[in-house]
Amino acid sequence: MSAARFSVPRERLRTICIAGSGQVGVIAALALKRALPDAQVIVIGLADDPTAYADMASTALPFTNKLHDRLGLSEDELIRRAGASHRLITRYVGWAGEGTDAAGAVPYGAPADTQARARFAREWGGGSRGALAAPGSRLPATSLPQALAEAGRFAVPPGDMSTPLDEVDYALRWNSPAYRDILIERAQQAGVIYLPGAIQGYEPDGKGGIAAIGVEGHGPIAADLFVDCSGPAARLISAMPGAQWEDWDAVLPVRRILHARPAQAMLALEDRVTLMPQGWLIEQAGRDGLHMALGLAPHMGEQDAVQVMAQTLGAQPARLVELAAGCHRESWLGNVVALGDAAAWFEPLTHLNLDLAHRQLALLLEMLPGRPIEPLERAEYNRRAHLMAVQVRDTLATHYAARRARSIFGEIPLPQGLERVIDQYTRRGRLPHREEAALLAAEYMALLDALGLRGAVPVSARATASVESAASLRAFEDQAQRALAFAPPYAEYMQQVLAAGAAPAPI
Repeated sequence: MSAARFSVPRERLRTICIAGSGQVGVIAALALKRALPDAQVIVIGLADDPTAYADMASTALPFTNKLHDRLGLSEDELIRRAGASHRLITRYVGWAGEGTDAAGAVPYGAPADTQARARFAREWGGGSRGALAAPGSRLPATSLPQALAEAGRFAVPPGDMSTPLDEVDYALRWNSPAYRDILIERAQQAGVIYLPGAIQGYEPDGKGGIAAIGVEGHGPIAADLFVDCSGPAARLISAMPGAQWEDWDAVLPVRRILHARPAQAMLALEDRVTLMPQGWLIEQAGRDGLHMALGLAPHMGEQDAVQVMAQTLGAQPARLVELAAGCHRESWLGNVVALGDAAAWFEPLTHLNLDLAHRQLALLLEMLPGRPIEPLERAEYNRRAHLMAVQVRDTLATHYAARRARSIFGEIPLPQGLERVIDQYTRRGRLPHREEAALLAAEYMALLDALGLRGAVPVSARATASVESAASLRAFEDQAQRALAFAPPYAEYMQQVLAAGAAPAPI
């Protein structure tokens, strides 16, 4: 292979066509237009798909905040115009044992002090937080996000000064239609073209890709690069020669998810994931209402699930989604790249759907092709994008490895890589390296603890002198007190942000 071909600049992409106008397609259009301002970027407005979890998501993980910054999307604007609010932790209830005293908190970002963690592990049996607590009691927080969430205090650090909150990471929630409207407005301002209409056919390019797609009312649309954001139907990538769907049903047992109509609005710094005899329940707080979804255990019938949601949870059932989890083994074939639900379709547990779509988009921007497309770049994208999807699968499958989950969902075979991860953590208190992991190591360890998959205390931590552990614990407690003293009540902070904006809050 000649090195000369890599030293000659390639022609930039001239036309990019994006199939799908949900929030994944629109943010992809905006990002690609900003990366290639002289390229023509066209969005094909397909019908909305209520089963497309990345497109319908009203939250993501902290990575999305960085993507917003990159695209010039102001967080204050999202608060004022899209009803955005902040999540510091996800609380897992009932996974490690019965009752709310068995709840574990999964924070974002920086880990708790390792010495403090070792002390808690020694004094509370090495188990998940709360596992040995008296009923109704709650152990002290072991991270700043948990301490702030439980106190109901938080503010985004201003950025121009050092504060006790600088180490605190967070995720955003929003009203999905309002968020998408903001993205559309920005895309239009950037010069993105919108063409509504159904896809009627494809014209192959003779190189394993697409030369043009037929769009109802507009005729053939030619492009150098096609981005499939058409949801689970995967209208473009599934038509490519060599497309291979990787089935995850063997390790992810939930096939049906019952969604409720949003209940009363909530302003909270945590969301909840509760394990029930009927399956798992997601409760996502929002200024536009409390969103609930029930992932049905295999033994649950639809009518029984509707009754549980209406009578036990006091919610109105809205829609039932039939799910077939999996991913495309290669999500870039020829000149077609799939993002979001078109690349991987899975349950909304842990809010990874939109997070994965945004990380795939960031990878596409990193590997942005020219004309012609370089096969080595395409191969590297496929390698990393598949690793991202597999790590999402394994993070979801971790939930079904919990002992109480196995009693509800049955004995589920663990992916080989996940088996090794759980073995290393429970025996040695460490995690092996995981490329393109869905969560940070500290976040994933907190998840394992919350699920009752107890991490052993590492030898180095067991050997630590108790005086050192006590000093480390006092330092963390001092840090937490400074953060709590600095942060205002969360409701006051939100009122300040809303009052500072010219536009009133729509929600």
